[in-house]
Amino acid sequence: MTEHLDVATLQRRLAEFAAARNWQPYHTPKNLATALSVEASELVEIFQWLTPEESARVMADPDSAHRVTDEIADVLAYLLQLCEVLGVDPLSALDAKIDRNERRFPVPGDDAGDGTKRGPGNGGGTGTGT
Repeated sequence: MTEHLDVATLQRRLAEFAAARNWQPYHTPKNLATALSVEASELVEIFQWLTPEESARVMADPDSAHRVTDEIADVLAYLLQLCEVLGVDPLSALDAKIDRNERRFPVPGDDAGDGTKRGPGNGGGTGTGT
């Protein structure tokens, strides 16, 4: 596929794929969320008994890399379909979530909330995050 890849294009392709097979009646939020969970579990299964070191090298083995890539694609496909059905813009949702997390979990010693660390020897603060 040489078409420019973006979220809207992928969502359109997924919708067309499902429509051509008359699968839309099954693409309810409940079913899509369940399928997403199953696919995420299949991704977890690949890593389940690996050591941290082995998991860091999983993409070095072509067979494992193919399995990981396929499961990531399945997770993303169901997530994009769920977002489409619910009317959620996944990029806006992620951007807003990052914003909330930056406010919720400030950089330790960042008294100004601007990413500039202030702590001992760095313009004030105690260095304890308080």
